[in-house]
Amino acid sequence: MQYLWYYLLIMNAAAFILMLADKRKAIRHKHRIPEAALMGMAILGGSAGALLGMRICRHKTKHPQFYLGLPAILILHLLLLFLLWR
Repeated sequence: MQYLWYYLLIMNAAAFILMLADKRKAIRHKHRIPEAALMGMAILGGSAGALLGMRICRHKTKHPQFYLGLPAILILHLLLLFLLWR
């Protein structure tokens, strides 16, 4: 179980950094990080970091797949963690 916490910490940090990097690239009109990569990181365990990055950077806040999808993925992850914990 200890390795799961390390994994989730790394994935959430990576998802947050990806959101921050994509926001900076958007501001500078550079090549962007694909939305599929951002959502993929969230699905693979980085949902809290991606959601936090979305809120702090005010990035992807008008895209339904992000403002609806990320909270839904986070709820699913929390439910799975609860089931594993029991």
